[in-house]
Amino acid sequence: MKSKLLLMALMLFTSFAFSQNLEVNGTVLDASGLSLPGVNVKVKGSSQSTTTDFDGSFKLTAVPKGSIIAVSYIGFRTQEVIVSDSKITVKLAEDARSLDEVVVIGYGSQKRREVTGAVSTVGSKTLEILKPIKVEQALQGTVSGVNVTTQSGAPGAGLDIRIRGIATNGQNGPLMIIDGYQGDLSLLNPNDIETITVLKDAQAAIYGSIGANGVVLITTKMGRKNSQTKVSYNAYTGFQETSRKLPTLNATEYGLLLNESYANGGRALPYPNISNLAKGTDWQDEVFGKGVPIINHDLSFSGGSEKITYSISGSHLDQEGIVGGDKSGFLRNTARIALGADLSDRIKLKTNLIYTYFTRKTLNENGLGSVLFNALNVPATLSPYNANGDFSLVPSTTGLGTEIINPLAQIANTYNDYNYKKINGNFGLDFKIFNGFVLSSAIGFNTSNSEGKNFAKQISYGGKVFDVQRSSVTQNTVNDNNYSFDLFGTYTKKFEDKHNVTGTIGTTIFREWGNGLFATGFDVPNNSWQFADLSLTKGISEALNTSGYVYDQRRLSYFGRLQYDYKGKYLLSAILRRDSSTKFGPGNKVGYFPSLTAGWVISDEGFFGESKTISFLKLRGSYGTLGNDQIPNFGYLALLTGEATYVFDGTLVNGIATGQVPNPNLKWEGARKFDVGLDAKLMNDKVNVVADYFIDTRNDLLIQNIPVSGITGIGAPGASSPTLNAGSVRNSGFEFAIDYSEKFSDNFSMTIGYNVTFLKNEVLEVNNGIGFIEGGSFGVGQPAPSRMEIGKPMGYFYGYKTDGIFQNQAEVDAHPSQVALGANAAPGDIRYVDTNGDGVLDTKDRTNIGDPIPDATMGFNLQLNYKNVDFSMYTFASVGNDMVRNYERTLSDANRLDYVLDRWTGEGTSTTVPRVTTGATANNVFSNYFVEDASYIRIQNIQLGYTLNPDITAKAGMTKLRLYTGVNNLYTFTKYKGFDPGASNGAPIGGGIDYGFYPIPRTYLLGLNINF
Repeated sequence: MKSKLLLMALMLFTSFAFSQNLEVNGTVLDASGLSLPGVNVKVKGSSQSTTTDFDGSFKLTAVPKGSIIAVSYIGFRTQEVIVSDSKITVKLAEDARSLDEVVVIGYGSQKRREVTGAVSTVGSKTLEILKPIKVEQALQGTVSGVNVTTQSGAPGAGLDIRIRGIATNGQNGPLMIIDGYQGDLSLLNPNDIETITVLKDAQAAIYGSIGANGVVLITTKMGRKNSQTKVSYNAYTGFQETSRKLPTLNATEYGLLLNESYANGGRALPYPNISNLAKGTDWQDEVFGKGVPIINHDLSFSGGSEKITYSISGSHLDQEGIVGGDKSGFLRNTARIALGADLSDRIKLKTNLIYTYFTRKTLNENGLGSVLFNALNVPATLSPYNANGDFSLVPSTTGLGTEIINPLAQIANTYNDYNYKKINGNFGLDFKIFNGFVLSSAIGFNTSNSEGKNFAKQISYGGKVFDVQRSSVTQNTVNDNNYSFDLFGTYTKKFEDKHNVTGTIGTTIFREWGNGLFATGFDVPNNSWQFADLSLTKGISEALNTSGYVYDQRRLSYFGRLQYDYKGKYLLSAILRRDSSTKFGPGNKVGYFPSLTAGWVISDEGFFGESKTISFLKLRGSYGTLGNDQIPNFGYLALLTGEATYVFDGTLVNGIATGQVPNPNLKWEGARKFDVGLDAKLMNDKVNVVADYFIDTRNDLLIQNIPVSGITGIGAPGASSPTLNAGSVRNSGFEFAIDYSEKFSDNFSMTIGYNVTFLKNEVLEVNNGIGFIEGGSFGVGQPAPSRMEIGKPMGYFYGYKTDGIFQNQAEVDAHPSQVALGANAAPGDIRYVDTNGDGVLDTKDRTNIGDPIPDATMGFNLQLNYKNVDFSMYTFASVGNDMVRNYERTLSDANRLDYVLDRWTGEGTSTTVPRVTTGATANNVFSNYFVEDASYIRIQNIQLGYTLNPDITAKAGMTKLRLYTGVNNLYTFTKYKGFDPGASNGAPIGGGIDYGFYPIPRTYLLGLNINF
């Protein structure tokens, strides 16, 4: 009996010991020892959970001793701690490259280790460091296979994204998906973005006819459940300056050169007395501002309860231009609200609304007669103002032409304004029908309205083409709308702990519609911007002065995806999408876009063993077909979009006529994408490697200028020949990215990243009757310098090849005559190559003289953290891209860059730069003399920050206070003579021609980040 009582007592004591409860007080820190607020802390196996407060502390009551507490926070590895004491400290390690990281892939997500396509991501931390004005800038140098080019450095100017090269003669921009709906990346506030995901291969086939150019998926920030309200304020201010000035001739150098030119032409010297010219006017100093301000504010609130999450934010950006003062600028305001709610255990709601408003003022740029073009070509001997204080006039002599004017007068007489308002967002519901099956629905929409006004003041520049004989104001209003409705179901099932299946099937409805109105009024009252409004103009127009358009297009799609893996080791994904579109004729409305991706996690195989060097190794491949429907509307129909003039009762009357000749067989472009890749993690996950080889073949390109009979009226204004699917382009290349992260101590850590992309572009087919398409322009009246042609890269430069400078008359006599190029050659002139060897130099000798597409692009990024100090640097390089120097007016009296000082002045003096003369020469025909290697390395961003000790900031009620300073676009290393070797006007044919690109400003920033 005693033994039984003893046993019962022992059991009661043991039970008491194991059921002892503790009040746990804990602190959560990051790798550097700073407190982390908003961290989720949960007792495993129970419903008890909490979040850390502003100083990283938490409290849990009645926690059984021996329980396991899971500590999780986005961007850090989840850590589990066994409760053995009432006080614990948890230090979380960053997990930016964890294989369990969830990657968005379109209509769903996957763990990174399961992804079988070529997918890259950029996180919010990178955006915080780079401080891009537009989101697209954050992709340059951070994602392999992606090249971002600026159309201009002017405030608010557009950017072009190219994923794995230029594949079509039409629209090459990728599809932008924002939280599941089609949107505009350039209008987003970068501070609202959580992640950017880029789909580069057949993984994008889930988007079918709109995914051929690649897909960029944006996930915006949301609140977190069970977290206190987090207030974040980020602001920076700074000033801008030009990143580059071109070395033009000063007044004395110009006078000496002009005297020599006139003497060589047998004319009287224009500057017989050089001594009083001095340096003259530096026109670039006159037009470029110094200390030009930029300011940005971001304020956000986020948090959540057990069932509701929220994120509310607003931003203000104000950027002035480095050219033009108050005549150039960009102001953007955004407001956003995102809500998530668990309406029940089965139904979840998610909504996101964004309002954007911006205004922009612009100057004439990127062309003959632009502000910078004039600043480079106006002689330094001219003063900005005359004796009366008025703007001086540039003489209308033959040597200065009729398009070069005083750039300061041009700026002063530029009047325009543009404002844009947009609301976009989505509403989504997830309904858990039964365990493993979720039905999702979402409505996304965009609605925008823009208004523009441009005033042409009546003015004379002294007989120039920019003289305005009659004042006018042109106004326009554009309304664009679209909506999408997605309905899809996702079924997830695991069989026998080995087989994992995820199936997705759904439908999408997309409609886009809008209209635009344009009108011009003449004789503005008082010839003033103040009265520049259509309602005040009473002048009678002599020609058609109103126009407009309306459009309405729709797309109906069905899609399905099946994902399977065996033990997480063998991975397979199959996608099929069916699209029908109103853009195409009855016989081509429907298209099918299949793809297949697969992966093999080699490191999970038994034969791989326990490698001390390689912790993860995956081989993957993909193949599929995608489409591109970015073509003009109604190309398969005959529309009355042409202009015509008719005679009624002896009077000319403006009317309409047929436009483009229709092609009922028009259809979308198709892309066959092949990719094989390798993912690896080395040295205890410190090194991450991604490598891909790809081939992207685009078929059925839309080719214009098909020769047809003139009796169809194709020569009339607004009319054109039909467009056919008659082209093909192939891009192939290799991508490689490597990242290394090392924590040397609790105080010091480092991350280094490098990526490179090698690309080859080749046109395979152009069936338009002549075998090529021309584009771009050079000089005045010369043939188009850029082409798309079989066997050549897209947009290659087509002109004459040079072979040095004629040194004497004997060399001239021994060479085929160059008179067909414009003039007989003389010693000191450029010697052109007879490429076809027929003994005659003429247009048949034009050939490939350059390629605007880089052979390789790469990025190198560095981040260092020492105690409370952080440093980062982001760089980008482009190798092998050529650019045409077309910002110099080839007139005898125009100013020149100082390379002309190395000109030929006699036998043996120069083999690269021709003589100067007012006489006739062929030196200015388009040749490789004007084509330069535009390879460059750019330091895109350098930033140095300091985070105050949390013990100090906590006394002020803050969880974080970080101060930083930085420089964007610090320096560009290049041999190219122009303002920006990385700029492009965006055209696939003619995009590498420099008309005087507005340089990207160098920006010095001072900012702070505050969290409450």
